[in-house]
Amino acid sequence: MDVSNENQVKHFFEKSQITHVINCAAYTAVDRAESEKEKADLINHLSVRNLGKICKEKNIKLIHISTDYIFDGTNYEPYREENLTKPQSVYGKTKLDGENALKDLNHGTVIRTSWVYSEFGKNFLKTMLKLGKERDELGIIFDQVGTPTYAKDLAKIILDNLDSIRNEKTEVYHYSNEGVCSWYDFAKAIFELSNISCNVKPLETKEYPTPAKRPSYSLLNKSKIKKDFNIEIPYWRDSLKECLIKLGEIK
Repeated sequence: MDVSNENQVKHFFEKSQITHVINCAAYTAVDRAESEKEKADLINHLSVRNLGKICKEKNIKLIHISTDYIFDGTNYEPYREENLTKPQSVYGKTKLDGENALKDLNHGTVIRTSWVYSEFGKNFLKTMLKLGKERDELGIIFDQVGTPTYAKDLAKIILDNLDSIRNEKTEVYHYSNEGVCSWYDFAKAIFELSNISCNVKPLETKEYPTPAKRPSYSLLNKSKIKKDFNIEIPYWRDSLKECLIKLGEIK
């Protein structure tokens, strides 16, 4: 289904007995978004508004996945849901516009997350495994700090708590795995756990310029989601190990 096509979405919903929507659709090519602003806006903002309108009309619960990139990364302590948003990239701005569209409709639950990876699709973990086996040395950014999130952990807390989610007003939650690391630390842990002998060289962001600016600090405070759903969140290295076992990298 093309989520940007309002008529197609309406038709799909009218012929289906849908009670919940978990919207994972997103334009996530962060650097390319700088030159494809309209496409990023269509998927990250206007499509979210379409889904929100239809879900509200039909009283369907909506859970929408957002990002840490809606912050500018200048905080000195983990970001809370109510902290000031100030995206530094087209990707971050369009994701925030999607959140605000749901707030304007007063419908849906927003879950902001960070550094998502899994055994499926393209992501940092799988890129590191590939490059680590091909090269003797890699340069990885060490001055951007956050927390990796195993997609399975995020999916589980959503599915386990579907009945607890209310849509009377738009609620925003933060979720990532526990702990803190840089991209450099993340890469080192991947190679260490997988027994890959690739030397990791720390790089400053300025040594690796990209079209889109990334937040240098994007730790998320998860107190609200832990309190409201009474959950414990796994430590990032434990979840990384679980994923690597599933990928067959750890015997």
